[in-house]
Amino acid sequence: MAKAILGIKLGMTQIFTEEGKVIPVTVVETGNNVVIRNKTVDTDGYCAVQIGFGDVKESKVNKPDAGQFKKAEVKPVKFIREIRLAAESEYKVGDVIGVDIFAAGELVDVIGTSKGKGFAGSIKRHNFARGPMGHGSKSHREPGSTGAMLSGPGGRVLKGKRLPGRMGGTRTTIQRLTVVKVDADRNLLLIKGAIPGPKKGLVVVRETVKPTRKHKK
Repeated sequence: MAKAILGIKLGMTQIFTEEGKVIPVTVVETGNNVVIRNKTVDTDGYCAVQIGFGDVKESKVNKPDAGQFKKAEVKPVKFIREIRLAAESEYKVGDVIGVDIFAAGELVDVIGTSKGKGFAGSIKRHNFARGPMGHGSKSHREPGSTGAMLSGPGGRVLKGKRLPGRMGGTRTTIQRLTVVKVDADRNLLLIKGAIPGPKKGLVVVRETVKPTRKHKK
């Protein structure tokens, strides 16, 4: 079964190895995750496990979620995420998943929501080159020609064209990050490098889907 846990991004810091080398790390507070529901091919058409994390007041829980918590006989949680599995889950409803499922040196994938940056132009959003900055130029930071369009009276810009628009605030996955340290006493994961999202943002830390890297010959 693929290992996964929910947590909160606390921020970045650095630690030193025994050789004196500095390693930048992101600190993730995981706490105890609880299994809320198991999905199987027979009941749902696919295999998955729903896990929850975070304290929340019962008055803040909507009726559908409250009924799900009551059925599972678990305490209400703030966040619920579903982890797809290749086979049926080995966990039972109500089981608690701790940070000790991971160990130092393991490779993980971290999923989060990237920081929202509002409306951005094509230079900032897509790294376009700017136009000439001389006085005669009328296109300093404009995106320029949109290229081919659909012909006819219903002509429009083709879907997927890189243009100015809202930047950030999307689901982002960073793969093959190394777990530097596991602090089971304080429910902390120290992961090498940066991960998506702002401080106090929810992230999913899971066993990497690419345990080995293929090298081109």
